Amino acid sequence: MTRIAVLLAILVCLAVNTSAQQQPYTLSVDIDLVLLNVRVHDKDGRVVSGLTQDNFQIFEDGKPQEIKFVMAEDAPATVGLVIDNSGSMLNKRAEVVEAATAFIEQSNRKDEMFIVNFSDTVRMGLPPSTPFTNDFETLKRALLTIQADGRTALYDGVAVGLRHLEKGSYQKKALIVLSDGGDNASQARLDDVLKLAQQSSATLYTIGVYDPYDREKNPKVIKDLAKLTGGESFVPQSVKQLGKIWERIAGGIRSQYTLGYVSTNGLRDGKFRQVKVSALNAAGKPLQVRTRTGYLAGKPEPNLSLR
Repeated sequence: MTRIAVLLAILVCLAVNTSAQQQPYTLSVDIDLVLLNVRVHDKDGRVVSGLTQDNFQIFEDGKPQEIKFVMAEDAPATVGLVIDNSGSMLNKRAEVVEAATAFIEQSNRKDEMFIVNFSDTVRMGLPPSTPFTNDFETLKRALLTIQADGRTALYDGVAVGLRHLEKGSYQKKALIVLSDGGDNASQARLDDVLKLAQQSSATLYTIGVYDPYDREKNPKVIKDLAKLTGGESFVPQSVKQLGKIWERIAGGIRSQYTLGYVSTNGLRDGKFRQVKVSALNAAGKPLQVRTRTGYLAGKPEPNLSLR
């Protein structure tokens, strides 16, 4: 990283520290700023709010990093819903739409959202003129137009969702992926999608609504995507449980802090950097922290050619 880039990073982050309470943080310069979405709980599993920069420590490959800013919980986010529309989803459609609608209602009203539908191919749920929206009725109409048909291009759907997130305005980013089967139609490979997830600052939440006798189901894939990015993975026993799961995801996104730091390792070598975040409460007692395991440093994303 050049000295100019470092100076820009410091100036931007100083500005964030003085104004984060007044307006959402967005970054408009190209600097090597690492962003982490972090959730913090006490020993009883309760969300811990009100933490500041002094409560956190970040280590990259075992080396301490200087935290440039901490953005408080419940800041607006860019959020994508990636929903399986394959033929096997037909008998689950009503419950999925109901749960996703409730999720939108319980999210931050300033969140900018989008919808990705996938079956044999991938389609955006909103019109081209509306890449994101926080309008509840627009999102609800988009959910109601879901048509279940075809096979399952899960990897393609996740790849498109991750790429679209990067066009969003907010640094806090999340992707919710719902599918009822393994991938049987994608052009993208699993390794490609995992690399995209490692390059992104987004947190992935995944939901697998599998039929008991589905031979193509692969819950490990969605579990790995969630774990890699510091999110959660859910495999409900019944679609009737979807409402509670989407409610928990909405709360998880709203309770996240966003931490930023400039890595002491300025090399853009495409290597994986392991990250660990720790937090202490006001009494100096350790808290439970959930975040991504690390990130890929600066390597260009896989050249995927999706339909």
